[in-house]
Amino acid sequence: MRFIHETLPQRVVFAPGAAPAAVAAEVAALKATKVMLIAAPAEAALADRIGADLPVGVRHDEVVMHVPVDVADRARKAATEGAVDALVCVGGGSTTGLAKAVALTTGLPIVAVPTTYAGSEATNVWGLTEGEVKRTGVDARVLPRSIVYDASLLLSLPVEMSVASGLNALAHCVDSLWGPRADPIDRALATEGIHALARGLPAVAADPTGPAGREQTLYGAYLAAVAFASAGSGMHHKICHVLGGMFNLPHAQTHAVVLPHVLAFNAPAVPESERRIARAFGSATALAGLTALRETLHAPRALRDYGMPEDGIARAVAPVLAAVPVDNPTAVTEENLTALLRAAWEGSDPV
Repeated sequence: MRFIHETLPQRVVFAPGAAPAAVAAEVAALKATKVMLIAAPAEAALADRIGADLPVGVRHDEVVMHVPVDVADRARKAATEGAVDALVCVGGGSTTGLAKAVALTTGLPIVAVPTTYAGSEATNVWGLTEGEVKRTGVDARVLPRSIVYDASLLLSLPVEMSVASGLNALAHCVDSLWGPRADPIDRALATEGIHALARGLPAVAADPTGPAGREQTLYGAYLAAVAFASAGSGMHHKICHVLGGMFNLPHAQTHAVVLPHVLAFNAPAVPESERRIARAFGSATALAGLTALRETLHAPRALRDYGMPEDGIARAVAPVLAAVPVDNPTAVTEENLTALLRAAWEGSDPV
């Protein structure tokens, strides 16, 4: 067994029902005296609660999916002009992504308060979109110093969005089993993440206002993100980043749709990882376990339902081929990638 694993330096606080006090403690630990509180308008009431005990100098609410460069530039300007010394982001992946964009150029520390299962808060990966191209990168400056997880903040997240976001987290696990830097520790974290998500998501769907399912899903989403940050972005995420940037598709739903197709594509080439996934689901095969979970959750099925045009299949092939890691378990060709994208666009069974 020969490998190198890097564990990212970050505080993780699970504080059920106590997010405002926990966030205040994390900001105090940073010795911050003037923070920029980032939250979309839909999260304004929650941001008010979180910010009540903070030294807020700037409130910023321009949050846009996929973090367009011009949106990031305006947030950076607000942080600089406000002379803030820390960032607190309250929201989903787009909000965390905007805070990361600010930290990338300013070096300001982030305290992240997630309200979805996106997982961005636990990675050192940033993403920016310009035109139809979404660029991603890795930088230690964008890793939040602290995360405060409070399942009570997610009780109002609609089931449909919870399902899509949770399946996005599951995609982090699956990619982490064969990502470009995947190691035994990543695989252990990802396997436990799948197990937690497979238990938590059905509980959320069955009882949306119950905390148990939300907590289990948050736990799984965190493990998924930590594994993904170490293992690196695999075929699944490369496809979704290309499609999201080109067609402005909703992030979580795109991942939820594409996941079974990539799993079916890669699993035969990595039987040990396939068995891990199957065991985590408690099913005979990995694909059978994922299929059963998706049916239980009434998961998103087709990219065309979220705005991808049919001619986008051919347009996406070249940029995806250029982005997929060279060591993907199954060799990717124009032909088999086109078939995968068409099946995901149509919502048909994985090929």
